[in-house]
Amino acid sequence: MVGGPEFLSVGSDARQIAVLRRTGRAPGLFWLSGYRSEMVGLKAEALDAFGAELGLAVTRFDYSGHGQSGGDFLDGTISRWLEEALAVFSTTKGPQIIVGSSIGGWIALLLARALRKSAPDRVKALILIAPAVDATAELMQKRLSTAEQHILKRDGVVYRASQYSDTPYPYTRALLEDGRNHLLFGRGIETGCPVTILQGAKDPDVPPEHAMKLVQHLLIDPTTLTLIPDGDHRLSRDSDLELLREAVKRQVGAPALQLRMEL
Repeated sequence: MVGGPEFLSVGSDARQIAVLRRTGRAPGLFWLSGYRSEMVGLKAEALDAFGAELGLAVTRFDYSGHGQSGGDFLDGTISRWLEEALAVFSTTKGPQIIVGSSIGGWIALLLARALRKSAPDRVKALILIAPAVDATAELMQKRLSTAEQHILKRDGVVYRASQYSDTPYPYTRALLEDGRNHLLFGRGIETGCPVTILQGAKDPDVPPEHAMKLVQHLLIDPTTLTLIPDGDHRLSRDSDLELLREAVKRQVGAPALQLRMEL
């Protein structure tokens, strides 16, 4: 059963983080949304439905400045959102399958790295949907025009049009600068668990080459990359959600898989 959200106080500023839970068995499903996305989006709702179907516990939450959580979006950074992910994760029980979308995929990798030190048996698998690893440096900063970089330096925030919203998306200097503290590319990435990546070949925001770059950094963990030929960034069509469902089912009961690519 899923009731209304509970609220968890996180950080020295006591950010009120809204959490939705479905009771069920382990392994639980732990959802991490993308930038400007909420825990009641299509993929998050679909994941909750998969949990209900399989009798699994499901945990999802809104980052501060998102959805039902408190805080100002303009204060958001990878450090703050990772702190919130760790706090919410600490309230779960048993092994979890962490499912992250876009920037949530980056945060999922950071979360798994942190948990390897404190609770290495808590992460059963990672499922990453169009993972925007190192997004602040690789996918945001590099796309700013000279004029936008000037605005960012002057105002501390620049607004860019988005096909996913009627209002422009803000990118703050604090977000981009803080992201430098969490960059993963440039060295091997170890998660200690199987990794599944679902990537759209027609994703304009996180291109397929970015997912391939991630695979090249996953040197030890068994990794499956599924490239969806007509897939976009959202991967929220029924056919996309069915791929997510099958990925969840495989990881619920499957042993570690050997490295392979499905193209």
